[in-house]
Amino acid sequence: MPARYTLERSSASATEFHARAVPTPAACEIWWHEVAGPALVLGSTQRVDIVDAEACELAGIDVVRRRSGGGAVLLIPGAVEWIDVIVPRDSAGWADDVHAPMRWLGRHLASVLTADLAIDPARVDVHDGPMVTTPWSTTICFDGVGAGEVLLDGDKLVGISQRRTRDAARLQCCWYTATDPALLVSLLAADQRPTVEALRPVATLPGALASAIPAHLARRLPA
Repeated sequence: MPARYTLERSSASATEFHARAVPTPAACEIWWHEVAGPALVLGSTQRVDIVDAEACELAGIDVVRRRSGGGAVLLIPGAVEWIDVIVPRDSAGWADDVHAPMRWLGRHLASVLTADLAIDPARVDVHDGPMVTTPWSTTICFDGVGAGEVLLDGDKLVGISQRRTRDAARLQCCWYTATDPALLVSLLAADQRPTVEALRPVATLPGALASAIPAHLARRLPA
């Protein structure tokens, strides 16, 4: 049997997960994170002043920065599934083209949805073109669509960001069972705050399907 990815599940804060280092040498692994508390996660280049710090404090939501790019992502326990896929250099998913591992992962995620979870393939698409931007996509991750990200019925289902080291690519991705765009908008600074109606819809999955994805993905990814 060909080698496959190992799946490791754990629970901690978003801050702890983002601080976790990819080991050297890197192994083919999927880290499945159960976030222990709500967090608004900013991309590596986002300014902290896009956030309404008082609103976040009142809502009990940590403000966290990740080391991969993209816009803000709201993580609420029980409403989101979050995995990091560690792709070592020279493994099956590695490529010097930074977008290629994201497309590779997106195709495997789509296969899980359609072949393993029996979602109609006509409903699922993997973005393979240039970044699709909106007026709010640099602020809010799920308002844009990047390489490898998975759409369901035309709406973004899986967001993917990437951080690279010399030895591996760390593909961070999440999908939702429920979203609260009004809460997300309320956590942004007044001059960075879109209306809910201005945002693209976000696709969700029933909880049983959403939580089934990591195990099926681990069985599908070639190491």
